[in-house]
Amino acid sequence: MRLATFNVLHGRSLTDGLVNSDRLADAVRALDADVLALQEVDRDQHRSGNLDLTAIAARALDAPHHRFAAALVGTPGEQFRPLRHHDDGHGEPCYGIGLISRHPVRSWHVTRLKPAPVRSPVYVPGPRGGLILLHDEPRVVLAAILDTPHGPLTVAATHLSFVPGWNARQLRQTVRALRALPGPRVLLGDLNLPAGPARLISGWRPLGRRPTYPSGQPRVQLDHILADRHALDELPPVRAVTAPPSTVSDHRPLLVDLDWALRHPR
Repeated sequence: MRLATFNVLHGRSLTDGLVNSDRLADAVRALDADVLALQEVDRDQHRSGNLDLTAIAARALDAPHHRFAAALVGTPGEQFRPLRHHDDGHGEPCYGIGLISRHPVRSWHVTRLKPAPVRSPVYVPGPRGGLILLHDEPRVVLAAILDTPHGPLTVAATHLSFVPGWNARQLRQTVRALRALPGPRVLLGDLNLPAGPARLISGWRPLGRRPTYPSGQPRVQLDHILADRHALDELPPVRAVTAPPSTVSDHRPLLVDLDWALRHPR
C-alpha cells in the first residue's frame, strides 16, 4: 500500500504560474498512491479555473472514494470567511484539503481548527515580497476509516498553521481527535513543522523522512506521514520512502510504501 501527501499549491506550476488540469492529473497519476492527502486545494476558485482539484486527482488515480473539506470560503490571502458548517461551502469558491482512497471508506470525520488570534510575519518571495504580516486562516482535519484487505485503517489529512507555536497546539488537538477513531492511525499532511518537532509534539512515529520544501532543492521536511504508536504493531514495515520532483507546486510529495507481505501476525 502506498501512502502519499502532497501540498499542491492549488495546482499551480512554478515554471509558468498556471493551473492546468491535465498537468495536475499527470502529476498525481505519477504518484500511484492508494491513499493520497492533498493540501492547498481549490474548488470553484477563479485562480484555478473553477476546477474541483480533489475530483481531478481522484480520477487520475482511479480512486472511487474521495472528499474535499473546505477550511474557508473565499480566496486565501484575499477575502475569506471561516466555514462554520459541514456542507463544505457548495456553490461558493472554497479552499481546503482533500483525501483520496482506492479502498472503501466506512466513515468520514471532520475536525475544525481555529486560526491564530494575531497576525504573524511571513516571508513572501519575489520583487514585491519580503516580510509581511498575514492573518492566519482556519484549518481543518479530514479523517477516514478505511476498509482495507488487511483490516481497518484510520487515515487523516491536514494542513496546519504557519504560525510557530500555534501549529504545535493544532497538532496536539489533531492527535486528540484522531485517538477517538480506531487504530492503527496515520496522519498525512503539511504540518508546517520540521521532522523533529513534528515527532516530539505529536508523540507519533514518522514513517518517512525526506526533505520536501522548497521543491527545486528541498532543505526541510514540512510534509509528513506519522503513525500513532498505539496499535503501531498492526502496521507493516516501511519498504520505501521517496520525495520525487513534480511539475506542480513549491512542495515535493512524500510517498511511503508499506509492505503488507512482511506484516507481523498479531
